[in-house]
Formats: sequence, C-alpha cells, structure tokens
Amino acid sequence: MSKEKDADARGEEEAEIPLPDGQTTLLCVIQQLLGFDRARVFCSDGKVRLCRIPGKFKKRMWMRVGDVVLVAPWDFQPDRGDILYRYTSTELQRLERKGLLKELHELLG
Repeated sequence: MSKEKDADARGEEEAEIPLPDGQTTLLCVIQQLLGFDRARVFCSDGKVRLCRIPGKFKKRMWMRVGDVVLVAPWDFQPDRGDILYRYTSTELQRLERKGLLKELHELLG
C-alpha cells in the first residue's frame, strides 16, 4: 500500500504544467513590479510588455523580480498582456530539461 501511495505522490508531483505555445502564450521574466497589480516583463520574443496580475494571484501567489511567468499578450494591444502562471523552482528545472528556457537565457544575455 505505501508503495502505491508513493507512486501516486510522484505522479501528482509530475502533473502537467502549462507550456508556452509561441503565439498565444509566451515565457517571460519579471523585470519590475510597478504596483497596482502591474508588472513589466521581458518576453521570449524580445519585447518588453506591461502585464496585469489577475486577482486570483494577488494574495495567493506572490510575484518577485526575476520570476519566470507565462504571459498571454492581448490581441488588441500587443505591448500588454496578462500573467497566467508563475513557475516554481522545480517546474523551472523541468522546463530547462525540455529546452524551453534556452531562448529566454540567450535573449537575457
């Protein structure tokens, strides 16, 4: 029984994380927190965007400068967007193994 519980715990640990698809969502790094639930982020397409932190993240998930986030740019104003997800350190390791952070590191220098 305990082996099954351990396997289930590992399975939940390896749960699906949202991945960027290149057009509707992008990987970004928070450059500056501006207050009033806004952040300036540097995205994997080389643009700096002003992004909104949704209400569901305000109190539950604290954002810091340097955090890697998933952003959905707005269709009608491409220089702005919404933060959809903040990656934890273990999720960042998984993204690194998949090779998704290479382009972001190259752009950051």
